[in-house]
Amino acid sequence: MDSKKTGLLELHFAVLLFGGTALFSKLIPLSALDITLLRCVVAATVLALIVKLSKQSIRLSATKDYLIAIGLGVIVSLHWVTYFASMQLSSVAIGMIAFFTYPVMTVLIEPIVTKTKLKLTDVISGIAVLIGVALLIPEASLGNDVTLGIAIGILSAALFTARNLLHKRYFSAYSGQQAMLYQTSVAVVFLAPWLNVELSSIEQNVWWLIILLGVVFTAAPHALFTSALRLLSAKTVGLVSCLQPFYGAVLALFLLGEDLALNTIVGGTLVVVTALFETQQSHRSNSVKKTA
Repeated sequence: MDSKKTGLLELHFAVLLFGGTALFSKLIPLSALDITLLRCVVAATVLALIVKLSKQSIRLSATKDYLIAIGLGVIVSLHWVTYFASMQLSSVAIGMIAFFTYPVMTVLIEPIVTKTKLKLTDVISGIAVLIGVALLIPEASLGNDVTLGIAIGILSAALFTARNLLHKRYFSAYSGQQAMLYQTSVAVVFLAPWLNVELSSIEQNVWWLIILLGVVFTAAPHALFTSALRLLSAKTVGLVSCLQPFYGAVLALFLLGEDLALNTIVGGTLVVVTALFETQQSHRSNSVKKTA
């Protein structure tokens, strides 16, 4: 299996796990910041073990890379806090939809960063994804909390877009495990001063949810995701990741009892078809480069 196919496989599996992450904003009875901090403690511990057992170097190659890692870690921590806060203020569906404006941001911003020409098909794909994500929004009363939740979700999208593009440009030399070890560790240090829950007051079943979130839904998918970023363009990663709202809606149906409305099914289908189209386009582009 060539590197591009490996990257796409890693990406699709990571997105499946990411689809379940949003559910923890409702399953864990803590603030968005506390959830983020505790998940990062667990994830950083697991990632450190993975890096050690796989005999990868924990030390970075250059001093400037530590500064880059700190910057990425701060951006990631703010992204996660706003991601969970958005869903806690509104709903899982609305929070995820607001966040998933980021593929459109990526499609439009990446050519500026990489100094490449913006393709019409990318713009059309971005618009199709935006329409599909918008169709996922269920009927809701746009009260103050919902409006604030949408705004915070869009901020989360902007932070995630910045993280992906900066990682691709400045930190892609490191493995997914190394990169996320540093980013989750920085997040722990950055957020620790604002922890506002007594650890002894957290019930055992909540701790199990935190461990599940940290190991299966944070360490594993983010390592896969950052690994895929090394092999694929941020644009492809962003658009394929649009499978996440669809997976999230299906998981919410079974685990939270949220209904799948007709507009959710139609919007999810449009998002999935667009993501699959973008994946196919990536394959074709790579094939043409190899034969050229």
